[in-house]
Amino acid sequence: MTKGEMESVEVFTSEGKGRGLKARKEFLPGDVIFAEPAYAAVVFDSLTHVICHTCFKRQERLHRCGQCKFAYYCDRTCQRAAWLNHKNECSAIKKHGKAPTENIRLAARIMWKVEREGSGLGEGCLVSIDDLQNHVDSLGEEEKKELRADVESFLEFWPPQSQQFGMQYISHIFGVISCNGFTLSDQRGLQAVGVGIFPNLCQANHDCWPNCTVIFNNGNHEAVRSMFHTQMRIELRALTKISPGDELTVSYVDFLNVSEERQKQLKKQYYFNCTCEHCKKHIKDDLMLAVKEGQSKPSAETVKEVIQFSKDTLEKINKARMEGLYHEVVKLCRECLKKQEPVLGDTNIYLLRILSIASEVLSYLQMFEEAADYAKRMVDGYLKIYHPNNAQLGMAVMRAGVTHWHAGLIEAGHGLICKAYAILLITHGPSHPITKDLEVMRVQTEMELRMFQQNEYMYYKMREAALKNQKIQVMPEPSNEASPSLFHKKE
Repeated sequence: MTKGEMESVEVFTSEGKGRGLKARKEFLPGDVIFAEPAYAAVVFDSLTHVICHTCFKRQERLHRCGQCKFAYYCDRTCQRAAWLNHKNECSAIKKHGKAPTENIRLAARIMWKVEREGSGLGEGCLVSIDDLQNHVDSLGEEEKKELRADVESFLEFWPPQSQQFGMQYISHIFGVISCNGFTLSDQRGLQAVGVGIFPNLCQANHDCWPNCTVIFNNGNHEAVRSMFHTQMRIELRALTKISPGDELTVSYVDFLNVSEERQKQLKKQYYFNCTCEHCKKHIKDDLMLAVKEGQSKPSAETVKEVIQFSKDTLEKINKARMEGLYHEVVKLCRECLKKQEPVLGDTNIYLLRILSIASEVLSYLQMFEEAADYAKRMVDGYLKIYHPNNAQLGMAVMRAGVTHWHAGLIEAGHGLICKAYAILLITHGPSHPITKDLEVMRVQTEMELRMFQQNEYMYYKMREAALKNQKIQVMPEPSNEASPSLFHKKE
């Protein structure tokens, strides 16, 4: 965070919420309010050999650290950039005989940084690591047991020659990780790949309908001259016009849940009661629980039955997805839609969840026409529920656009891709890899649309020939996780 960026925001005490961030100048949609490099960050245990430990990009071939044989990097540039943070870790892993879990590694990286720089306010920091919330006092018995186990494992890993910290301080750091750890995603933003601590971001309070969004930018080390390299960072971006004095808010959870469910989730994970306008007034809850309108409105009993059936089906779907049984997933989705369609409204979240899974899995199985139909209905529902500049909405519209293109529906496909591009320019910015990919698709579909409008018959002939000559681009395998949530909560 640069000095200029620090001057545009300030920490203040927010009534009933503790500390918060306030704007000191006007921001317009898409403006970067501040960018912040990680105080410390680590790759998840399950992905340490496929994700670069510096920029968190997923790569086919990575270079392994010759010393500890644990850390992996894109290239020498990323390896050199990592050395300051990896040096102590490298020798500790060698001595310990193996790498500890991600939680222990992150705590150790934080404490080596404190050892190097002290725990006071560093340059560009609005708050010190010591002042971050740890919620240790709010932990239940089970969580306290986990904390004690983490502290013991940490002490086994921590080298005797490093600065020694008291038990209370170590517990504080684990508490900070548990409630302030930010989810890092790969360069396509589709998979959660690591966790980091960003002290300034931690000051932004939650609102279910926020005026800011947080995007993880993996940075760029590919420029020939290192002066053009950019650092891995998070960016806090404005979603609406923000006036000086306005509180800057982000959403810790996905909005696609009724207010009661969001409140439960926030209480369980972040230990506070959400009192935002959308929760207090249950705004959009009626849309999310909508039932079919018309002469024969379904009875409350029928609605209850269909929602229970939907919940049971979603559990079966998750099991089938985990096992890679995608045809079974499609069968379950079709059965569920058959039951839902006469009863649930177009914006009902249980209907939208099934439409989302069905369109994603059918696209992967290359059944594009059916997938496009479901994707269109899903997007129509999302547009009525989500904030118009919501990153998850932008990603969903982009996927729907690509699905329509694959189905040969060039007009609808191009329209959706343009709509997604307009959203992602604000949420991700023009230089993000996802936005750049989308810009390429937008130009291509625009060219194809012109050709289609001039001569439909020739367009389909050329498309057929082109698809025969090139291997059809297979859609990415459906992810078994929800899209990465903002803060990483240790389950």
